[in-house]
Amino acid sequence: MPRKRTDILIIGSGIAGLSLALKTSQYADVILVTKKDSADTATNWAQGGIAAVTGKDDDFRIHMEDTLRTGAGLCRPEAVRLVVETAPARIRELMDLGVRFTRREGELALAREGGHSRSRILHHHDRTGQEIESVLLQKARASGRLELLEHHVMIDLLMAPRSRRAFESGHTPRCFGAYVLDEPRDVVEAIEAKAVILCTGGSGMVYFHTTNPAIATADGVVAAWRGGAVVGNLEFFQFHPTTLYEPDTGSRPRALITEAMRGFGAVLRTRSGEPFMHLYDDRRELAPRDIVARAIDAELKKRGDPFVVLDCTHLSADALREEFPQIDEICRARGIDFTKEPIPVVPAAHYQCGGVLTDLEARTSLPGLFAVGEVAMTGLHGANRLASNSLLEAVVFADQAANSCREWLREAPPLPEAEEWSAEGTVNAEEWVLVEHNRDEIRMIMWDYVGIVRSTLRLERARRRLQLLRHEVEDFFRRTRVNGPLVELRNLVVIADLIVESALSRRESRGLHFMTDFPNPDLTGDPQETLLSRYRSSVRADWRHSLR
Repeated sequence: MPRKRTDILIIGSGIAGLSLALKTSQYADVILVTKKDSADTATNWAQGGIAAVTGKDDDFRIHMEDTLRTGAGLCRPEAVRLVVETAPARIRELMDLGVRFTRREGELALAREGGHSRSRILHHHDRTGQEIESVLLQKARASGRLELLEHHVMIDLLMAPRSRRAFESGHTPRCFGAYVLDEPRDVVEAIEAKAVILCTGGSGMVYFHTTNPAIATADGVVAAWRGGAVVGNLEFFQFHPTTLYEPDTGSRPRALITEAMRGFGAVLRTRSGEPFMHLYDDRRELAPRDIVARAIDAELKKRGDPFVVLDCTHLSADALREEFPQIDEICRARGIDFTKEPIPVVPAAHYQCGGVLTDLEARTSLPGLFAVGEVAMTGLHGANRLASNSLLEAVVFADQAANSCREWLREAPPLPEAEEWSAEGTVNAEEWVLVEHNRDEIRMIMWDYVGIVRSTLRLERARRRLQLLRHEVEDFFRRTRVNGPLVELRNLVVIADLIVESALSRRESRGLHFMTDFPNPDLTGDPQETLLSRYRSSVRADWRHSLR
């Protein structure tokens, strides 16, 4: 089995991974692995922008209040304060690296999105993620101490000791690298590292309709959970209210219609042209995403329509095309002139608000393992993410992780040696149809039973089906030669099961988690995070749980 050794191993090449790689490669040898091309990330798809206090009518207190209000009582105040107050410094770093945010008359052009009470979204037209990604990737490729490995799929973390018995006897497992599949060479290699940072993004592909790229298969969350790390808040999955409705997309990612359009003045209407958001929230189109998504869902069910429309025909055509060139391009490719006709839209799975539990230094409950970006549960988002806080969270916690990794390298014990990866088992070609079939079945179960509106009955039905699939997939994995699609399928069925377990354990409606049989928030005590660990039953605990 091939082996590599390094100081720091980073999994994922989005804004979190690249920001972190640039900083850590200044003091350590770094390997960054990504399972597709280095630019094939959720960051690259992000249209809206990055939130930060830069306007004259804005301040830290207002941004914090907006974030806490949207998080519905589950945000970690210390995390919110950290992110909001360090945001301007991280924005300056991006600009110094060469990121070009849109300006008007020499000043930063600040947009407004749902849940924000001020205009504070910095953007590069409607291609903000693509702009940030390209700049960071260019800088990363020039770093002398950074090795970038594309088309390398993380299979599992390297843990010492690996057994549950060792854990139960008081030995906390330590992470010291990962088993990685080199897809071009079809070889599994062990990459041993003193510090491992998960920057793998989210899990949107667990739902049949999603805005996420195909790589979003929960690889980081599931690998951390299998290693014994605490994960949490997985029941809070954000559905973007406005994705382009196309009846023949199948399971392909849906084109996202940025929320900034509603901030620009676009209005949501029924197919017959009636506005409806005033019936659900005084903020109308600028209400947080959970409210807008549920409002659209309610209208669709009430009327039996397949979509609602986003109408911006009353706005300046020239201004729309200048502000939203990517949306213009997306719509024109489908024969829609969005300056003259409304855009048909529906909600789709968009963002994982939970993840691997971390402290303010990006450390997980496992020594040697860190998590940054959508894969992490830092406490910033709580029960619902405020729009455009996610790119900000990634750069802030990448900076935190860079500092804590430097400290960890000073105290990390010597690296053990990884066990040989067993390649026993052969592919039965007749059974490969199971991979695609099981993948679609998992995603439809999640869409039908664990979507925007849930119930105990639906969740229990989903749990029964998913647990059967999980046993089937794990059996197939153990007797089949490993490859990328099989690794992703294994991760998807586990994350689906964990989301259902998390949702069943929260017997209330809060933020993104809405239960028809528990329609109100639980006000009987302090709300707490739903945490899951491989070595624990479902528990509720505070932020000190399992963190050093």
